[in-house]
Amino acid sequence: MSSAAGVDTTITLPEGAPEEVITRSLLREVDLRPFGFEGTLSLITLDNGLDHNRPNTLGPKTLIELNERLSEAEASSSVAIAITGKPFIFAAGADLSALSFLSDASQARAIGKLGHDVLRRFHDSIKPTFAFINGLALGGGLEIGLHCDYRTMASTAVTGLPEVFLGLVPGWGGATILPTLIGPEKAVQVIMVNALNNNTMLKAKDAAALGIVDAVYEPSDFLEHSVQFAADILTGKRTIERFDHTREVDSWEKALATGRAAMVKKYGTAEIASPLKALELIAGARTASRSEGFDAEDIALTNLVMSDPLRASLYAFNLVQKKRKKVEGAPKPALARKVTKVGVVGAGLMASQLALIILRNLKVPVLITDLDQERVDKGIAYINAELTKLVEKRRLSPESATRLSGLITGSVDKSAYAGCDFIIEAIFEELSLKQKLFKELEGFISDECILATNTSSLSVTKMSEGLAHPERVIGFHFFNPVAVMPLLEIARTPATDDATTATAVAIGKELKKTMVIVKDSPAFVVNRLLTRFMGEITDAIDEGTPTDVADSAMSPLGLPMSSLQLLGLVGPGVALHVAETLHHDLGDRYKISPTMQAFVDKGIRTFYLKSDDGSLVVNPEAAGLVKAGSSPSTAEQVRIRALNALASEAKMMLNEGVVATAAEIDLCMLLGCGWPFHLGGILPYLDREGTSEAVNGSRFHPAGVASLPQ
Repeated sequence: MSSAAGVDTTITLPEGAPEEVITRSLLREVDLRPFGFEGTLSLITLDNGLDHNRPNTLGPKTLIELNERLSEAEASSSVAIAITGKPFIFAAGADLSALSFLSDASQARAIGKLGHDVLRRFHDSIKPTFAFINGLALGGGLEIGLHCDYRTMASTAVTGLPEVFLGLVPGWGGATILPTLIGPEKAVQVIMVNALNNNTMLKAKDAAALGIVDAVYEPSDFLEHSVQFAADILTGKRTIERFDHTREVDSWEKALATGRAAMVKKYGTAEIASPLKALELIAGARTASRSEGFDAEDIALTNLVMSDPLRASLYAFNLVQKKRKKVEGAPKPALARKVTKVGVVGAGLMASQLALIILRNLKVPVLITDLDQERVDKGIAYINAELTKLVEKRRLSPESATRLSGLITGSVDKSAYAGCDFIIEAIFEELSLKQKLFKELEGFISDECILATNTSSLSVTKMSEGLAHPERVIGFHFFNPVAVMPLLEIARTPATDDATTATAVAIGKELKKTMVIVKDSPAFVVNRLLTRFMGEITDAIDEGTPTDVADSAMSPLGLPMSSLQLLGLVGPGVALHVAETLHHDLGDRYKISPTMQAFVDKGIRTFYLKSDDGSLVVNPEAAGLVKAGSSPSTAEQVRIRALNALASEAKMMLNEGVVATAAEIDLCMLLGCGWPFHLGGILPYLDREGTSEAVNGSRFHPAGVASLPQ
């Protein structure tokens, strides 16, 4: 059937799709006389009836109801139409829950067209239209505003177009309207660069500076000010100038170049569909009519929805969202002990980063120690300098920085740890040193003080041997840089008790980390898989494969960096140490590379150097140390052997109970080493490639997970 406005509302969700949480469109008339204008404003409020933890979303039934309210508003005697959201929330965009169930392109096309048909009514209305963006506005939520003639925004609201991050494009008008509204260069920043940069959101002041919104007001009286803004527009007291950006041919070329550069930075040479299609739509917006642009968006959205990369991205996104809230296998939270003072052993860069993140989030006294006062002073100086930077960036008030600075202390005497409830060590990766440290600490601390280690590869169980209370020892493995990387591997030994684990999980939540509880085993999850994968690359080089061939073998996957680039980030010394540990514990499949050994012996820190223009060039000293054999491989052969190794190692890890589920391995690789979302996690990718069955005889996931229904 069709609505009064000619909008086709015959949308049927696929069988098995979750029931849509309908966001209601509540219509009321607002008298404008107190604001200086004779007449009324038709105000539509989006409200799903749930609390602010469940944002408004836009599914087919929601859009159909919004369309009905728009028809009523058009038919009323009001002089203008406005739309806002429930408290603190405008709209978080399209309801994506049904997309992975779509099996027919016509269903995807119909959903895209419905969104366009309904939202464009704000632009096509004979009445002036306003979006009062009172809170979170993402994707389709922001696109509602873009269709309106004018937009206000609460100062506390955030907005953005995350579609490219998810494997989609802004498909309800965003890719067509935004470039002509604010200019192509700014539009590429919002649609492409921000999305690819871990889905960066815009604050209200940034949205105003870009020209996305016309006015920003404080939330306390946001609606009143927004209605006054509308009245001032209607009376002519206020005017908003729009600029015709379609004439700026050079800026469009520059914008497209910026978008392509962002793709290369994120995915290397890999051809990824969603950012490519977004660039194509942005380029087309310069000459296309709105209808032509919307039709192009419909086609692009349909093709992307009916592709494996989109299903993979949704699987990865939903997995991360789910595991962020719930830690698999975690003991009851009530078992967690209160933490009022934390100790960090070490004052080097990693230890100082740990102290800083604990200080900022737990806001309790933090003590650091090291071998001498100079090292301690250097660590405290680093922490205070970082607090100062946060103040300068206005991410921390001067008062808060002063308060936090007063909570950090240093010492060279381990007896100062008396009174700590939780101590984490970040000293040199030598098992005997860590064993000695924990035994020394037991002489000063209470029986319930937790001893955590940030080791990346050593046995936590062996660290607890000979202790009076081995049950309070746990692995607490962060990734570098600590403040940025979201993953935290929590390693339980056979002796670790539930109270210790529950306390570790509680601290991890305070630190805003996504946690995976792992069995104490060599290198846990991420470093074990990374070392196996990187080992295949270096083995191929040692056998005689040219370094450029071996290092580019995985580039079609769009990984964040190549193996030799990653080596420079990790450091050859650390990589070699982990490889030696795994070789000792797991056998010859973890080889000791003579090339890596030569790098460490000669003090080579990186295979690539940065040139003056920022590009990477081979470090000639490193290249001269490569121990090349006489059995070269092709890039394809290297890629296959690396993927086969990953499939084999992941299967062994599951058989050993390192983690309980394949999804936890996916989560670790997504958040611990940047495995691309568009691949949907490492194991779904291996399933789709056929590698899982070829190597192990079976898939890691059921058919249809992170891929088209079969």
